[in-house]
Amino acid sequence: MTPQETQISVIDPISPAIERVKTILFQPFVLRRWFVIGFCAWLAYLGSGGGGGGGPHFNFPGGQQHDPQVQEALHHAKEVTLDNLYWILPVAIIGVLLIIGFLVLLTWLSSRGHFMFLHCVALNKAEIKVPWRKFKKQGNSLFLFRVVVGLISLAFFALIAGTIAFVAVLCFVSRSRPSALGIVLIILLSILAMIPAVIVVALIKKFTLDFVVPIMSLRQGTCLAAWREFWTLLTGNKGKFILYILFQIVIALAIGVIGATVACLFSCLFLCITCGIACCLMILPPFSIAYGYIITVLLLPLSVFKRSYSLLYLRQYGPSFDVFSAETAAA
Repeated sequence: MTPQETQISVIDPISPAIERVKTILFQPFVLRRWFVIGFCAWLAYLGSGGGGGGGPHFNFPGGQQHDPQVQEALHHAKEVTLDNLYWILPVAIIGVLLIIGFLVLLTWLSSRGHFMFLHCVALNKAEIKVPWRKFKKQGNSLFLFRVVVGLISLAFFALIAGTIAFVAVLCFVSRSRPSALGIVLIILLSILAMIPAVIVVALIKKFTLDFVVPIMSLRQGTCLAAWREFWTLLTGNKGKFILYILFQIVIALAIGVIGATVACLFSCLFLCITCGIACCLMILPPFSIAYGYIITVLLLPLSVFKRSYSLLYLRQYGPSFDVFSAETAAA
């Protein structure tokens, strides 16, 4: 029976996913098991986060009286920078390279971690060394794919940012102060250019982790080979996967609320127990890493549910997409 003839549902995997959480984590409840599987989950989602930015500064009426002081300060800063450029430039380059290297390391570790966590959920096992060695080739292939996608995305966003900056310069330099129309046009240009690109990148990431990684695990192949197979499945079932993405938004909102509540309660309790010392300790990387790991362990049922749900949904497209078959065969 083909996937087109099979009834594909986004609701049906919910109940077996909950049962999967019970089986893996609570039948029986073993604390060591939580810490082992939690480590794999923590490694899989290592480095996921966001950043912030600033905006342009506008000169409004009444601010011109400080221009001489500002110009003098800028001129002084420029002279100091040029005089110390011989050491500022190497330090800046080294700093950037260290940051890039750290991000690359996190991507590599999380790529290996996704296969480790999948192994634990699919086979109902709490193992670290076995999946680390078993999926070395697949983890490295996923890492290279993510790096290439990241570089392409970065180049595209840099091109958009450069175009917007160029338009901004033309808008702001042509007049004594920016016009409201120019500001609106720049904002609209940013939104229209960024939103589709962000959606495409998010979909690639979502489909890769939810479906391509399991296919790689089943076929023991590369990321590109798994993507080619999934692309055939995706293009033949566009409506079903659109519904999947929409339902995933609902699940993400529900899980986000639960996760934020649990994390907030734990943080408040931790702060009370340590009398506020935890705020200072979180500045230190070892304590920050340990805190993130503990939060992951506390929220492990949510992570197992998310991973189980996507695997159970994929299984509906046929036995060849069933990652749980190895567990059944072993039993």
